[in-house]
Amino acid sequence: MTAVSGLPAWLQPIVAGAASITVDDLTRFKPPDDSDARRSAVLMLFADTDGDGDGELLLTERAHHMRSHPGQVSFPGGMIDPGETPIEAALREADEEIGLDPSGVEVFAELPELWLPPSNFAVTPVLGYWRRRGPVGIASPDEVHAIHHVSIAELLDPTHRISVRHPSGWVGPGFLIGPDREVILWGFTAGIISRLFDHLGWSADWDGSRMRDLPDYMHHSDPTSADPRRFAQNTDFRERE
Repeated sequence: MTAVSGLPAWLQPIVAGAASITVDDLTRFKPPDDSDARRSAVLMLFADTDGDGDGELLLTERAHHMRSHPGQVSFPGGMIDPGETPIEAALREADEEIGLDPSGVEVFAELPELWLPPSNFAVTPVLGYWRRRGPVGIASPDEVHAIHHVSIAELLDPTHRISVRHPSGWVGPGFLIGPDREVILWGFTAGIISRLFDHLGWSADWDGSRMRDLPDYMHHSDPTSADPRRFAQNTDFRERE
């Protein structure tokens, strides 16, 4: 991918890290060579904060009435339609979900494709910089409950880090976000963020024994759902030993 010039200083390490990170840095699951995986894409959208020298990440909270992972915090995204690239799909889904104007986004990287074996989804995280910020809102209430603008500094703060335990027994990294730190960010999305920060050397030591059980409303799901963010716990985003 062609380098994008004029990006802010705080974003430059992420640009470099995205260029060097491998699928093995992110997960132990890779799409097999003969895979017929269903392909999808998500948008990791970075933006400047109101303050100086900092950045933020845009996240969405899924509608609480959804049959598949209600209330789960995720990146905007979904299935790649026939003839689409991952970039086109990620930007289209963000427009449909939160009214994001794609013309204000400069895509600077794609992370390696990540395979979710139980659902046979192959997900490409697309990284973009929101160079020309515009209004966003809940364009699809059936899919989105809330939009979260979370500063990178908050995500890196060890006091906001937790381990999250799914009823299946799976435990993985998590973050507490929201004005009162009452929203749990976990699973696939938290795993990508955590592993990217680890790769950049940004992660500070945090207390992995601070355990939170996944709230009941976040794990009642429809087993027949074909959502690319299902089975997040099976993407093996456990903390490395």
